[in-house]
Amino acid sequence: MPAENILYFGDTARMPYGNKSAATVTQFVREIISYFEPHDPKHIVIACNTATALTLSTIRAEFPHLAMSGVIEPGARAAVEAAGNRPRPIIGVIGTEGTVRSRAYERAIWRRRHYATINSKAAPLLAPIVEEGRSAEDPLVKLALQQYLTPLAQRGMDVLVLGCTHYPVYRPLIEVMLGPAVTVIDSADKCAEDVQRRLRSTRLLREGTSAAGALRCFVTDDAARFSALASRFLGLVIEPPTWVSPDELRAAAAPTEVGLRPAI
Repeated sequence: MPAENILYFGDTARMPYGNKSAATVTQFVREIISYFEPHDPKHIVIACNTATALTLSTIRAEFPHLAMSGVIEPGARAAVEAAGNRPRPIIGVIGTEGTVRSRAYERAIWRRRHYATINSKAAPLLAPIVEEGRSAEDPLVKLALQQYLTPLAQRGMDVLVLGCTHYPVYRPLIEVMLGPAVTVIDSADKCAEDVQRRLRSTRLLREGTSAAGALRCFVTDDAARFSALASRFLGLVIEPPTWVSPDELRAAAAPTEVGLRPAI
């Protein structure tokens, strides 16, 4: 969707979300979406597996006037497609503690393939390691991946879902470690296809124009560090991000009338 204008929010001051409670993550997401409301977004992607798993249904109910989607349903769909015609596929999932504990991937996959065997494994060290900027050649990266992937591989696996948007940074190494018999799923492409379909169905997709869309980034801490890491995550050079303090986010979500926002 090259013509679309994208606002990207990285909650760098308060990540990782994976070890936090549902109530805390929901409050963080509520604040970010409240901050974006004045920009009149035509669609919001909760582009974090933990936030999708723990908050999507609640946030949709609180912001019924905003179209939004997450990353778990597209990832589950891709996993089932990759399993092909196997009668009883074995699908592995690695993610944060919050995502694995929620069992959101299990529910999403079983809705599509009732007889699939799903083995999930929390991998809490991977996101911080990615944030440190460690490369796939780093011995610590390889050791951490071995710790998380070996138990899944020993139980048999046809498909592995990378259930955290940080993990695809190490996808080539993961594919080498698991071998060609295991299909590794990054939900990013399927998520983009899902958003494109949603926008087209509501006639909101920008098409038929040669004008390129713009990308504007927002962060809650260390804008310079985010800029340095952005090329790894986004695959392109970005303009300096806008810093938004957590206090500013809280103010954006503060109710102006009694009962404006339901409390958790």
